Amino acid sequence: MTDDLLGRHRSVLPDWLALYYEEPIEITHGEGRHVWDSAGNRYLDFFGGILTTMTAHALPEVTKAVAEQAGRIIHSSTLYLDRQMVELAERVAQLSGIPDARVFFTTSGTEANDTALLLATTYRRGNSVLAMRNSYHGRSFSAVGVTGNRGWSPTSLSPLQTLYVHGGVRTRGPYASLGDDDFIAACVDDLKDLLGHTRPPAALIAEPIQGVGGFTSPPDGLYAAFREVLNAHGILWISDEVQTGWGRTGEHFWGWQAHARSGPPDIVTFAKGIGNGMSIGGVIARAEIMNCLDANSISTFGGTQVTMAAGLANLTYLLEHDLQGNARRVGGMLLERLRAVAAQVPGVREVRGRGLMIGVELTKPGTDEADPRAASAVLEAARRGGLLIGKGGGHNTSALRIAPPLSLNVAEAEEGAAILEHALRSAP
Repeated sequence: MTDDLLGRHRSVLPDWLALYYEEPIEITHGEGRHVWDSAGNRYLDFFGGILTTMTAHALPEVTKAVAEQAGRIIHSSTLYLDRQMVELAERVAQLSGIPDARVFFTTSGTEANDTALLLATTYRRGNSVLAMRNSYHGRSFSAVGVTGNRGWSPTSLSPLQTLYVHGGVRTRGPYASLGDDDFIAACVDDLKDLLGHTRPPAALIAEPIQGVGGFTSPPDGLYAAFREVLNAHGILWISDEVQTGWGRTGEHFWGWQAHARSGPPDIVTFAKGIGNGMSIGGVIARAEIMNCLDANSISTFGGTQVTMAAGLANLTYLLEHDLQGNARRVGGMLLERLRAVAAQVPGVREVRGRGLMIGVELTKPGTDEADPRAASAVLEAARRGGLLIGKGGGHNTSALRIAPPLSLNVAEAEEGAAILEHALRSAP
């Protein structure tokens, strides 16, 4: 970096603003499933700007929609009618599975979860909330307060009283040795016991697949079983779909649909992929919940014309090209390919996930002890091989996170798997 961009970054930005790699890279442009850095190196992108580039880099349909809208007007705020916002809200409401749905747009997943917590606590007239251990819901004050992951919780202060329940991680914790049905039963019993010791909380907020937590998830049906208990107490269910929404899991359009036996959530939050890199988040809720606020509330930048134009074009492309189906097919192949590799690498404890949302957990060989050093080494080795991936994990950051754009093809999946295999085998 001839202008010492790293030095300038460190001199003016917070110390806690993390950068990947011992020698951080500046990404200058992208196309399809590839990006280039300022040194001209080309990478296959298996992290998509933290799951935001959902369809493809520089997707012509999206860039054209953004450019055309920017040439008319970029922004006017929610104080004025916005055709693009109404049209995208209509489509999202229809796709949500929530009856009589209303949609509110924000600028991020953090803000979406913040809004969901505001709605739930206002509707239920209480400030206690259930959350999952190992969870992540954003970096705002309230979102940090319901995040069950120490690595992303810089303070214990919170406007909420948060109670953490079991179930978000299938292969660790006190119930890991149980079969799926017994695991669900034990988690439900734990929830019932917890509710017997407290006033009824306003809501349970949960990620169907925990993103920052390392792409961990419970057996299908856990949240449906929870929902039966929640309904008996009038407790709302908030499904945080910031990372799982829009077909990324392949099998379902929303992550909650793996737990649909007891009906849809009361509130769904979304962000990341819908904008394909543009800043869009949002909340979907039944009208009676969405309309419960009795004070003014607007969004200056939520639902702005240019981001809504991007969201409409991106969602149209996703549906017309069946990217959910592609995530199921290509993701399934990639998952099995990585599991075959893992069987030959002692430091890989588990390969998990579904669709194009795959986690590879690393531990010290022969133990269940997390190995963050190995995860960092594999991340570096993959970059040297031309592949960008992410990291995550609960007690320690020892899971590799793989989440390419949903248009990934078979040849690219094979290429990425080969690079990752070499990185896993060669990392010290």
